[in-house]
Amino acid sequence: MSFQQAVKVPNDRIGVIIGKDGRIKNEIETKCNVLIRIDSESGSVIISPRDPSQIEQAFKAVEIISAISRGFSPERSYRLLGEDVLQVVDLNEYVGRSQNQITRLKGRLIGERGKSRKTIEDLTNTAISIYGHTVAIIGNFEDIKLASDAILHLVRGRSHKMVYNLLQEKRRRDKIDRLYLWEESNLQHNNSTVNSPNSIQSRE
Repeated sequence: MSFQQAVKVPNDRIGVIIGKDGRIKNEIETKCNVLIRIDSESGSVIISPRDPSQIEQAFKAVEIISAISRGFSPERSYRLLGEDVLQVVDLNEYVGRSQNQITRLKGRLIGERGKSRKTIEDLTNTAISIYGHTVAIIGNFEDIKLASDAILHLVRGRSHKMVYNLLQEKRRRDKIDRLYLWEESNLQHNNSTVNSPNSIQSRE
């Protein structure tokens, strides 16, 4: 039996997945070597690989379509073609289904003119979309963990300043760690060069 995966897409995002004259749908099919069938009435998008041996590419297409359905632009969703992955945080799990609470939380997470979301993106090297009752994050596993922790801090009422400070401190520590590893790697390389049998040292 051939692989097929269905993704339920909100009605207002179906048009984004199709694109003008079908451009986005065709792009995803080409980039991931898949076939995409869209039922506009039910909002179901069915993905299947052209080559049954390329299941991994089909999963990439599933992630891209899931990201677009969660509010990302196609261009930002294409980050998933590389090593990045998608994680979705459901705000209903933290505040129930109260629309007023969801709206309040979304306001905190987005910030004035999108400042809060943009700051978290910049400090964690992720892409974030806040849509409906979900927060979707694209990035590598470590960066997603950092961004989701920041989001949950805000959801639980921590101040923006405290969250930004935590992210900046983590980025500072990571920079120091990378510098230390670089220096240690260089030291090991220099030592191996000096001790190499092929190295010739002479003194005048």
